[in-house]
Amino acid sequence: MSATVFSVVTLAYLASFVLFAIRASSEKDTWHRAATMVALAGLAGHTGGIVLRWVESYRQGMAHVPLSNFYESLVFFSWSVTLFFALTARSRARSRVGAFAMPIAFLLLAYASFSPGVDPSIRPLVPALKSDWLVMHVVTCFLGYAALLLASLTGILALREKAVQKGEPSASGEVEPAPGPRNGLQPAGRKDTDPGLETFDVFLRSGYILFTLGIVTGSVWGHMAWGRYWGWDPKETWALITWLVYTCVLHARAGRALPRRKHVIVLLAVGLVCILFTYFGVNYLPGLHSYA
Repeated sequence: MSATVFSVVTLAYLASFVLFAIRASSEKDTWHRAATMVALAGLAGHTGGIVLRWVESYRQGMAHVPLSNFYESLVFFSWSVTLFFALTARSRARSRVGAFAMPIAFLLLAYASFSPGVDPSIRPLVPALKSDWLVMHVVTCFLGYAALLLASLTGILALREKAVQKGEPSASGEVEPAPGPRNGLQPAGRKDTDPGLETFDVFLRSGYILFTLGIVTGSVWGHMAWGRYWGWDPKETWALITWLVYTCVLHARAGRALPRRKHVIVLLAVGLVCILFTYFGVNYLPGLHSYA
């Protein structure tokens, strides 16, 4: 039953994305309101589907939170992305966030719902997952993934727009920064007034905190399950690389000696690739995290 709900929600997310795409070429705010309403309705159904799957696991005698396999992680990842859009639905950059968030949410949930290679069945937990740390670790990691993913996308766009607004193309075609903060962001203590940069900053900071908590809770869980805090498992290694990349972005955001805008854009692009590889790529490598 929950799989049917997720299939319907997938179509709702697709409809929301189409409406946001129409809004991008239209001045009418009606399209944005319609897209937001469809997305929020989809999020409500998505939440209900997760709860229903949890109930189904109890009925099958397994009784575990639906966060234990690749299918369930795709479902929760999609939910997390949509949740962050919902939290910014009243911000000035809401249409931009929706245009990024909804296709991502749609693709993740479509992959879970319609890909023949993804098994939607509910299975018993492997011994390592039978821990109360499961919820804390997985929830914080995937919320962190979602926020940092949106931070990269909104940040790259906002910084490129800032370059066009404040700089002039050089002979090589590169946009030269105008006087002022060279990465398009204000140093610590000064507030950005650009809605795109404000939203980027919120996603970056919240995602960094959540992802850090995910790494810490995973470390504690690893000590309890396998007797070590860190084992250089492929997922652990790539999670650390991702964390270091976004640490550099935060340093660029808060520091006084600010790098050029293009360097921050490159860091955000690298961070985006790292997130995708940490989630998808390491599944093709041997390791303790190969089940998720």
